[in-house]
Amino acid sequence: MALTIRRSRRDEGEKLVSIWCRSVDATHHFLSPDYRIELEELVRSFLPEAPLWVAVTEKDEPVAFMLLTEQHIDALFVDPDMRGSGVGKLLIEHALSLASTLTTDVNEQNDQAVGFYKKMGFKVTGRTEVDDLGRPYPLLKLVLG
Repeated sequence: MALTIRRSRRDEGEKLVSIWCRSVDATHHFLSPDYRIELEELVRSFLPEAPLWVAVTEKDEPVAFMLLTEQHIDALFVDPDMRGSGVGKLLIEHALSLASTLTTDVNEQNDQAVGFYKKMGFKVTGRTEVDDLGRPYPLLKLVLG
């Protein structure tokens, strides 16, 4: 399947939120149900307006997205049906075409994401006891390049 990367469009906000929901539900089993709902409300409030990079099929259907702020990957989510297809790698390669060094934070308990980033060559540079909202979900600080 040929995938391309383009900027997100306002009219696909709901589709991108759906990718986020499906991805989180497939990989973030460690989140409490209440916190999962709280995070989705936050995502719904900002994601449709965020300047995302979106991986799309030949039919222009979004299957994954990335939020990149300078060299920091703030978010990278892949539709569970597309995991293992190389779409995450494609987004990382796109980010590397824009910044020679990349950083990101990943939930320590998200084994699949930790494994993906390590496979891509990221190294752990630090750890926090809490996530960005101060909740007890440790984050690993990663760097590539």
